[in-house]
Amino acid sequence: MATQAEKSDFWRERFPIDAVAHFFAKKTVPMHRHTIWYYLGGMTLFFFIIQVVTGILLLLYYRPTAEAAFESVQFIMTKVQFGWLIRSIHSWSANLMVAAAMIHMFSVFFMKAYRKPREITWISGVLLFFLTLGFGFSGYLLPWNTLAYFATKVGTEIMAVIPIIGHDVLVFLRGGEEVTGATLTRFFGIHVAVLPMLATVFLLLHLLLVQVQGMSVPPAQAENAAKRKAMPFFPYFLLRDLLGWLVALGVLIALAALFPWELGEKADPFAPAPPGIKPEWYFLFMFQTLKYIPAKILFMDGEVLGIMAFGLVGLIVLLIPFIDRRPHERRSTRWFTAFGWAAIAFIIIMSLIAYVIPQTF
Repeated sequence: MATQAEKSDFWRERFPIDAVAHFFAKKTVPMHRHTIWYYLGGMTLFFFIIQVVTGILLLLYYRPTAEAAFESVQFIMTKVQFGWLIRSIHSWSANLMVAAAMIHMFSVFFMKAYRKPREITWISGVLLFFLTLGFGFSGYLLPWNTLAYFATKVGTEIMAVIPIIGHDVLVFLRGGEEVTGATLTRFFGIHVAVLPMLATVFLLLHLLLVQVQGMSVPPAQAENAAKRKAMPFFPYFLLRDLLGWLVALGVLIALAALFPWELGEKADPFAPAPPGIKPEWYFLFMFQTLKYIPAKILFMDGEVLGIMAFGLVGLIVLLIPFIDRRPHERRSTRWFTAFGWAAIAFIIIMSLIAYVIPQTF
């Protein structure tokens, strides 16, 4: 019978256990006044794990058809033991994941963590954020309730205004000209297969780059490298990260238990759109902006110009490491910092206007 030492040697011969243990034992995290922002990446990962676990549990009962989707969610919430809590946790963690990812992205932007040699880390992170928004958009329709149906109808109609390929994109997403059961099936496949596959690839790449390259230090703090302290990643930073996860779990469970996610009414494609239809909060500023764009701007359709502008902004954000060629210079830092704060102010103001002023989307 194999001894404990022989079993240990068996795994050491087949996996680089000692090398990995040595790497994490030597790994440190810079300590400065902005260190707290390092925890947001792990917080986003935590909510993603919650999404995966609760999503798998919901899949055990969910049926992705127009005839059975609403009833299956209703069954989960009323008949399955703690089903209402699982769905509520899934919905709340989805929103918290978007919020954590958004704050994480802005904090990385302001700390100039995209500068050389971390360009690919930034790009993979931005792509993960876009995929997170895709999770939110595709998952919103799955309960097949009234709000989700009409919000999806409006959201996919906006895709149609994209020049040249707009109508093809709309038909691809809907599975036809209208939002039907085919749309639900496609969104389900995208939500549980396509997006998780892409997210896993980019997440592994992102985590690998972060571990290999280490935490970036803001330019202002990098100047005092000799005086800067460092915290061992294991166990101190890891334990603090896990403590943050524990706090996030408590907040998540409290929200899910005290404010259960409502199901609403089953979607009726032949019924008129109810008043006050709004997209999820993380899309709200874009919808509100499109409301204020004139129908015609010079010779172009206003809505087309708005969609193209949002696409251009997304491309600029993705390519920031190659646009900001002098992140260490104060003049460059001021301009890009002003751009970041202007973006935050714009998102908040447009979202507040959408909530304060009653309107139908």
